[in-house]
Amino acid sequence: MNTSYKISICLLMSIVLWYLPIPENMPIKGWHVAAIFFPVILSFLLRPFPMGAMVIFGLLALMITGTLTTKEAMSGYGDTTVWLVVAAFMIAGGVVKTGFGKRLALILIKLLGKSTLGLGYAFCGAELLLGPVIPSNTARGGGILAPITRSLAETLESYPHKHPKRLGEYLVLVSAHANLITAAMFLTGMAANPLVVRAAKDVLNIDFGWGMWALGAIVPGLIGLILLPLFVQLIARPELKDTRPAQKQAAVHLEQMGAWKQSEIIMGLICISLIVLWSTKLFHGLSTTLVAWIGVSLLILTKTLSWDDIIKNHSAWDTLIWLGGLLAMASSLKDKGFIDWFAANMQAMVGNFQGIYVVIILALIYFYSMYAFSMLTGHIVALAVVFFGIALSVHAPGMLIVPLIAYFSNLCGCTTNYSTGPVIIYFSLGYVQARTWFKVGFLMSLFHLAIWMGIGMAWWKYLGWW
Repeated sequence: MNTSYKISICLLMSIVLWYLPIPENMPIKGWHVAAIFFPVILSFLLRPFPMGAMVIFGLLALMITGTLTTKEAMSGYGDTTVWLVVAAFMIAGGVVKTGFGKRLALILIKLLGKSTLGLGYAFCGAELLLGPVIPSNTARGGGILAPITRSLAETLESYPHKHPKRLGEYLVLVSAHANLITAAMFLTGMAANPLVVRAAKDVLNIDFGWGMWALGAIVPGLIGLILLPLFVQLIARPELKDTRPAQKQAAVHLEQMGAWKQSEIIMGLICISLIVLWSTKLFHGLSTTLVAWIGVSLLILTKTLSWDDIIKNHSAWDTLIWLGGLLAMASSLKDKGFIDWFAANMQAMVGNFQGIYVVIILALIYFYSMYAFSMLTGHIVALAVVFFGIALSVHAPGMLIVPLIAYFSNLCGCTTNYSTGPVIIYFSLGYVQARTWFKVGFLMSLFHLAIWMGIGMAWWKYLGWW
């Protein structure tokens, strides 16, 4: 399907929605925002142009038609969560440039890599350490850990088309699914997580910040990471047990890297400081975004990053464009009355159910609807606000639906081999066949549901969230 055909589909959808009879009790501008917003979401699946470009086209359409003022359309770019993500991408650039992230992964492999299970825990540990400070799960998984995964597999004579089950299949599955768990554990674990936070604030007036996000995820997340290598070993058992050659290779790579460089030490100290400050906001009162930019400033002052590094961080500025624009459009759906209308209609459909049952039903639908999406961000933007609106309309426990949607926004990526960047990268290594990925993905979904809707909900009950 060529670009012109894809863009024609999006335009046709927008025109049809715009000129359809406006539903009863629906504000005109609310309907017109939706008529442009949903084709933009469709464009994320069809990919006629990059996400940032399509968001700009959508904002232009909203302004040209008079649906939004220029100030309303640009409002998302002043949101603090957008700048939190931009800062986190800058910090991630330092983690990669200094070699700090790679060294952490190799150290863990050297310490734990005597067996296939140990290697699995090494990759889980690396994800856990890097998750809070690298907001791009693609950069974390695909950029740092996927190359190491492949290198270790090939060292032990496991190749995509020759002995993939010897080790490669197991390592790829553990690494890919560990990436999704750590993306779920931290607000800064995946670039689009702030979209959930903003939706929760706009619709339910719940401030689900960095500390609360991490607090709710720490117990189910750690249990998931502890059990993941064992679970994958049960459903995709590796043929190789002794992986000491991989351990030796990690030691060789560490030796080649030499002693800790000053830039790595500074990077490590800044990362530790950020995590401590983010976790103790209750005591010092500094906002999460302010702390992140203090970290960026320290990287510049210590010359760990140059100003050229900052301005050449394409991922950061690209995210600024699409995330800020999406926040503006998503907020407009609420401000112009679309969400209130939708919630009122959904209330009539689910009004006979008790709040907690509605939450469970919505969470399950949200999780498995990921089969129809090819990007976690598109899934969040299309459904999170709507599902929060339904929960609000039936008076469901807000502090139960918010964490479920927040964490499931990442965990649902387990279902397919096309759900998010790092999953696509791991799948493209060739060690896991598509049929196997879908089978493992469904079993993994049951694994996540059991932990997060079982242990997780019990933990949130203990915290007094519901």
